[in-house]
Amino acid sequence: MLARIPEEELASLLRGYGYEPLFFDTGDDHLDTHRRFTELLDRALDDRRAMIVFRSPKGWTGPREVDGLPVEGTWRAHQVPLAQVRTNAEHLRQLEEWMRSYRPEELFDADGALKETLAGLAPRGERRMSGNPKTNGGLVLRDLELPDFRRFAVPVDEPGTVTAEATRVLAQWLTQVVRSNPENFRIFGPDETASNRLDAVYEVTDKQWDARIEPVDEHLAPTGRVVEMLSEHQCQGWLEGYLLTGRHGLFNCYEAFIHIVDSMFNQHAKWLKVTRGIPWRRPLASLNYLLSSHVWRQDHNGFSHQDPGFIDHVVNKRAEIIRVYLPPDANCLLSVADHCLRSRHYVNVIVAGKQPALQFLPMDEAILHCTRGVGIWDWASNDASGEPDVVLACCGDVPTLETLAAAAILRERLPELKVRVVNVVDLMRLQPELEHPHGLPDHEFDSLFTSSRPVVFAYHGYPWLIHRLTYRRTNHANLHVRGYKEEGTTTTPFDMVMLNDLDRYHLVIDVIDRVPGLVDRAGHLRQEMEDARLRAHAYAREHGEDAPEVSEWRWPPEAVVAP
Repeated sequence: MLARIPEEELASLLRGYGYEPLFFDTGDDHLDTHRRFTELLDRALDDRRAMIVFRSPKGWTGPREVDGLPVEGTWRAHQVPLAQVRTNAEHLRQLEEWMRSYRPEELFDADGALKETLAGLAPRGERRMSGNPKTNGGLVLRDLELPDFRRFAVPVDEPGTVTAEATRVLAQWLTQVVRSNPENFRIFGPDETASNRLDAVYEVTDKQWDARIEPVDEHLAPTGRVVEMLSEHQCQGWLEGYLLTGRHGLFNCYEAFIHIVDSMFNQHAKWLKVTRGIPWRRPLASLNYLLSSHVWRQDHNGFSHQDPGFIDHVVNKRAEIIRVYLPPDANCLLSVADHCLRSRHYVNVIVAGKQPALQFLPMDEAILHCTRGVGIWDWASNDASGEPDVVLACCGDVPTLETLAAAAILRERLPELKVRVVNVVDLMRLQPELEHPHGLPDHEFDSLFTSSRPVVFAYHGYPWLIHRLTYRRTNHANLHVRGYKEEGTTTTPFDMVMLNDLDRYHLVIDVIDRVPGLVDRAGHLRQEMEDARLRAHAYAREHGEDAPEVSEWRWPPEAVVAP
């Protein structure tokens, strides 16, 4: 596109970006081209604002014309210029002429090896591009000095009774990470650091800003450890460059808009996979995504901001590279974040909410739970004396809340029903061990989810991903998943989960429908749940907020089962 802009306009554009453009056009005389370009490079090195605009024909030095049609300088040069060399003698002749134009006899010896006189010109040691420590970041990578995340724990005396904002709690820890690592840790984001409740970091740093600072601006300075621009592409590129040169970073973003960097993530993940097999490439700090402002709590932004599909995209990559974590509360988020910032050569995706939410695990239990990656919550279950009648599984903060509320209803209204609650933090634990390094062996998976009982699984994202990860499991036929099914709008938090049948009342209905014999004896409860959904929907429409029985719900203390 730039090639079609008149030179005067292009020069004005580049000067507006802060550069001084130096235009250069190639010619048919290659030696003259090299001479003129050398002179221009000398000029450019004397001006820090210089930008060379190098203009050459597309397909320069290749065939100028093929089959009577122009190639050099046209869109055809971006295709295969000589597509029939095996069957077309003229194409073969042109190919040979093209290759011989590079005078290979001057470059290679009789055995096809590069001549020693030329090979000796190549840089050696650290002067090679591949040997330069600045391009092999693992050589200069230093561990972060990480504060003890336990010091930032939310006190949880009883599960599901106190509230906190998970990312705001994380921000207190990140503030100390920034303070302790002033030269090798940065936070990147598309102008969402404060929105994602990480603004506590501004107590110890500013946002890096090179332009004019207005009196109304806050936390802008020529130097700072937070780097923001409303461009996910730019943030991804910055972070990749920062990691590749031996530093550490975190990319915080709205969950729905991280999709913008899908292809950039692809290439970085592929690069990590390939370089794992190159001995001289040292491991880098992991690329860490923190996705907040997620699908279930976009109360005011609505449907355009509701998309949890980045997880589906990520899990397509090689198992040895990708990790996905969905901590259910703030203490679990602290444990997961500490683990991710210590890791090497992975892509870590953390999905966590920013809104006030119930907290479930004291720090010691949170650490144990995150280390396991998946586990039975004994305090929420009542099947300790035997096999459960149903497993309520959950993954993600909002699905966990709805699952626990459903478990409380079932335990109160159907006390004879044995309910097991299983929470998943590390999504890849669901895969078999042969598919992913974090995968559970079949016997461990069955010990959690049973080999024959109904499983109602409440998941943060698109339901079919859970089926995909577990399709080889013994009890997959009894697995029923609720999650986001592309139903959204600007509405209340509980109305949002109801739109996708992820709410507590619908989960109770799912249990009644799937546990053998329960439909016949729990018909009254099933109808109550249908009515409760109707009342909740009507209340939200009338009052613009969720009913107190939902918004003020707490885990009933009498339901806690001592371990």
